[in-house]
Amino acid sequence: MTANLPELQPTLDDLDAELSPDESLSERRGRHMSRRTLYTRRFLRNKGAVVGVVILGLLVLFAVLGGFLTSYTYSDVDFTNLSSEPSLDHLFGTNGSGNDTYAQAAHGLGRSMIIALSVSLLTTVISAFVGAAAAYFGGTVERAILGLVHFLLVVPAFLILALVSQSAGGDWRALIIVLTALGWMYNARVVWSLSTSLREREYVQAARFMGVGSFRIVFRHMIPNIGSLLIVTFTLGVVATVQGETALSFIGFGVQLPDVSLGTMLSDGAGSLSSSWWLFVFPAVLVTLLTVSMALIGDGLRDALDPTSRSGGRA
Repeated sequence: MTANLPELQPTLDDLDAELSPDESLSERRGRHMSRRTLYTRRFLRNKGAVVGVVILGLLVLFAVLGGFLTSYTYSDVDFTNLSSEPSLDHLFGTNGSGNDTYAQAAHGLGRSMIIALSVSLLTTVISAFVGAAAAYFGGTVERAILGLVHFLLVVPAFLILALVSQSAGGDWRALIIVLTALGWMYNARVVWSLSTSLREREYVQAARFMGVGSFRIVFRHMIPNIGSLLIVTFTLGVVATVQGETALSFIGFGVQLPDVSLGTMLSDGAGSLSSSWWLFVFPAVLVTLLTVSMALIGDGLRDALDPTSRSGGRA
């Protein structure tokens, strides 16, 4: 019997033969890897996404700590330096009113980032709940929610933004509320279209037969299973909100003086680009870096969370 034991024991070559020929050792280990580790490795293999994280980190540091590197605040006025060029005293120069452009850039970047992150987070949460709930309940509830979404999609949002912004005096908190109220509908419809297939899954049906509450099913079983979509939606929503807030402030319907955002700085610098280039160039560079970094991060997250994507590399 002992002579036959080697024939009963599988060799390493036999085990390797059971694996696909193109499966690498890292892929074999990846099967036992946690999902978070796998996503992180795929994200870090995307060089563009890593560059985006670095740029975003530097922008956050500038917005948080940049104001401490100058003796001026964004509202201080230096009457001896009106529209002065960049110097050691005023790193980014001054505007026509004598405000330090560097201090305004740090404050304006922080204000724009707060608005963008708040609006993107709120719209993502609302769209996730509304879209998943409409798909789960179906029937009359689904038709009513979709009817409301389709109606709001055709409402002239720009007119409402203009009216509310003017009546609120350019308060950034009011701008967040209005942008959120008018910005969740499209994402909600996307979430609904994906959630219609989830409501028929076995785990949702099992939870329903076990008597789990409807809202608990939506929050615990449906929304987490579209988490990858929501993460990408939030990231790209920051880009859209930055561009929207900048455009509104540029034409006078967003943040207004005495507060400052990147949009108000661009509006102030556009009229004097030929004589005072620094008033437009510095905020334009910050807006570009912010939108590009978030777009790179969004692409990296999409590739890392998509199991069919190869652009993120193999973990």
